[in-house]
Amino acid sequence: MKILAAGDHFVAPDLFARELTAEIGDGHTIGELLLPWPLTPFGPVSEVVEASGDEATLLAALDGVRICVTQMAPVTRKVLEGAPDLRLVVVGRGGPVNVNLDAAKERGVQVCNTPGRNAAATAEYTVGLLLATMRRIPETSAALAAGRWAGEFYTYDNCGPGLDGARVGLIGCGAVGSRVARALGAFGARVQVYDPYADPESLREVGTPVADLDELLRTSDVVSLHARLTPETRGLLGARELALLPEGAVVVNCARGALLDEDALCDALESGRLAAAGLDVFAVEPPPAGSRLRSAPRLVMTPHLAGANTAVAHNAARTAAAEVGRFLRGEPLAHRVV
Repeated sequence: MKILAAGDHFVAPDLFARELTAEIGDGHTIGELLLPWPLTPFGPVSEVVEASGDEATLLAALDGVRICVTQMAPVTRKVLEGAPDLRLVVVGRGGPVNVNLDAAKERGVQVCNTPGRNAAATAEYTVGLLLATMRRIPETSAALAAGRWAGEFYTYDNCGPGLDGARVGLIGCGAVGSRVARALGAFGARVQVYDPYADPESLREVGTPVADLDELLRTSDVVSLHARLTPETRGLLGARELALLPEGAVVVNCARGALLDEDALCDALESGRLAAAGLDVFAVEPPPAGSRLRSAPRLVMTPHLAGANTAVAHNAARTAAAEVGRFLRGEPLAHRVV
């Protein structure tokens, strides 16, 4: 059977191939395709979003292939129609947004994902970005590297707030948010959670459930976003919502850029209403040259790195290979979405 490992510079094709061989043995032909992400940012390809590469290259690599394992390949309607042998697509990420699920269903192509493969990494990074933002670590490091002993950052007005005793509001409490809640609790933070899709009892295990988003915002010194991007959550925090936060609050987003109105965030930072913000994700990646984010005060930015560590790459490849093994053995798929 022909299998395509369409990897990238994070989950490499040969890593997919090694895990596939370990799972299903040597009796299959595994082709490899290298996609340009993350050296080149992902983006829309035809009708799918957050994809890497092009349809023509993928179609050529899919000739005679029955199983495709990938993170970012653009599995569009055109690709699915041009790959008649394809029967399974395994996406090594939490959401298969690079696959046209309707077209896959129409053509009888099963689609799986690998949920939770980077939950620990994203949670760790969120806490790290939150600490860096609150304690002004990047600014003070840059000052010292430039030869300046920035003693003013020890003054009351400049040293930044801490987590112990802080009221931290989490918007969304799935695999990532729940881990962040537990970590922040260990720092002594008072964690409260807004997640209308979660069972309130499960939320009580990690924090205090809050049924109303506005109430969470009014009572949080720090807000961290962990919601999925949907039509309902796009622009979830805009000017009105940010204005509800107490003076001097901090906002962190390691989820999806479009959850947050970036112009409203810049307004709040420039006016001094927000003490600081930390962003790992952006509405447009990378932010364009003229973006206000590039000059906003007290803003820490990183280039969509929260979900990236070496363990995540291995988790994704291993989980994807396990799904291929189930498919070949005729067993139910663990993470089928179509």
